Amino acid sequence: MEKFSEEQINSALSVLTGWEYKNGSIVKTFRTQSFPATIGFVAAAGAYCQKRNHHPDYITMKFKEVEVSFSTHSAGGITQNDIDIAGDLEKIPI
Repeated sequence: MEKFSEEQINSALSVLTGWEYKNGSIVKTFRTQSFPATIGFVAAAGAYCQKRNHHPDYITMKFKEVEVSFSTHSAGGITQNDIDIAGDLEKIPI
């Protein structure tokens, strides 16, 4: 998979609300309504990642917050896989 330029990354992220390009990864913090919703979001995110076989750099879970970060290590940056999984996570109800 081809690594995106910074211009391509910014263009792709312009249609994904709240996603940022930071330190070589794309990152977003999702805010939930409750702790059970947070747990549910993490479980659903894990299922999407497993289905795509593309896993996050990290998932940080707090009481009503989940921060996720993606990059494609084999490409040394951001690829279409990262943008696609970010779009998938946007479909998870919070």
